[in-house]
Amino acid sequence: LAAPTGGALLLEKGDLLAICGDSITEQKRYSLIIESYLTACMPGLEVRCRQFGWSGEQAGGFLARMENDVLRFEPDVATTCYGMNDFRYVPFDQSIAAEYRKNLSAMVGKFRAADCSVLLGSPGIIDSVPHWVKTATGTQLELNLALSQFRNIGIEVAASEGVRFAGVYRPMLIADFEAKRSHGEGFKVSGKDGVHPGWAGQLLMAYVFLRGLGLDGDLGTVVLDGNQVEAHGGHEVKSFEGGRLTLVSNRLPFSPGEGDSADDESVRAGMALVPFDTDLNRLTLKLENPEAANYSVTWGSESRNYPAAQLQAGVNLAADFTAHPLVAPFKKIWGAVARKQGYETRQMKELMHGPEGRADMEATVALTEKVRQRLVGAIRSAVSPVEHVIEIRPTE
Repeated sequence: LAAPTGGALLLEKGDLLAICGDSITEQKRYSLIIESYLTACMPGLEVRCRQFGWSGEQAGGFLARMENDVLRFEPDVATTCYGMNDFRYVPFDQSIAAEYRKNLSAMVGKFRAADCSVLLGSPGIIDSVPHWVKTATGTQLELNLALSQFRNIGIEVAASEGVRFAGVYRPMLIADFEAKRSHGEGFKVSGKDGVHPGWAGQLLMAYVFLRGLGLDGDLGTVVLDGNQVEAHGGHEVKSFEGGRLTLVSNRLPFSPGEGDSADDESVRAGMALVPFDTDLNRLTLKLENPEAANYSVTWGSESRNYPAAQLQAGVNLAADFTAHPLVAPFKKIWGAVARKQGYETRQMKELMHGPEGRADMEATVALTEKVRQRLVGAIRSAVSPVEHVIEIRPTE
């Protein structure tokens, strides 16, 4: 089925975003990318995030626990990613599919009844029949065809329930094909075990969900005209003299640093497989009324040469530079988010669903929330204005 088009920004200022799914979500990789992006790149939204991944879970299992584990925190928007376990690693089966449709519809209905908007995600693909699933049957092709049908069910449920759809399956299928053609059969978009994506596949998933949430990717613009310079979208000009521009940035581009685009365990590899920088990561530098034919732009330890016409049209600094001065501040946020999400898994699986929760659920939630709030505070502390320098000089 044709995937539905996206829409306007689904998030509002101060919203709580619940990121829900099975073990692929519990890997805390695409959820980490999403939360780090929203925190660093969209600080003005002040969106709060929680991840609720649970290994081995199906939509029906989540449906049984969502009241206690998720809705108690009153999320405003939820992303979901189920289907991989629901199809049970067998060729398409109508009765299994009917159960998935029923549970998916009930899950969406429960979110909507709680006044929570939903971005309903599809399962991805498999890169091999998982040897660790003892009941798996059929070939890799048969299983991926079954997953494509579960994707279609998601489209139909999203349409009937009036919610957004995030189609992970098709972009992953295409990216896997292109990556193997470029890098060889050893490149596994959906992971070395065939099911759990490495960083490349997780970046792709995050891209699909961020686009589904309606993010437009405009992270600011800097415009130079002679000796005059203007900065917009969360950036301020501190000084500009002799081609040396000092900026103070209150928002950061998505900045994972360097990485191997041929390695499926690299975030950079994922960014090369989808138009992440073009669609979600645009920090634009423009030069109006250039006086030279060519210019050198230096940002941190890297320099790039540009024809004047290219600078007039605007260049995306976030795409062209990988070792720039905003990488370290971004990674500080990334680390704080990772620690918080790591605790969220422990809070939910070990404590709320452990002996503490069975003895007194409300007291367990209250006590663990105090610990989590300290980790939330560490994220807030990691977000601060960053001063950095860009040099723009004419070349021969």
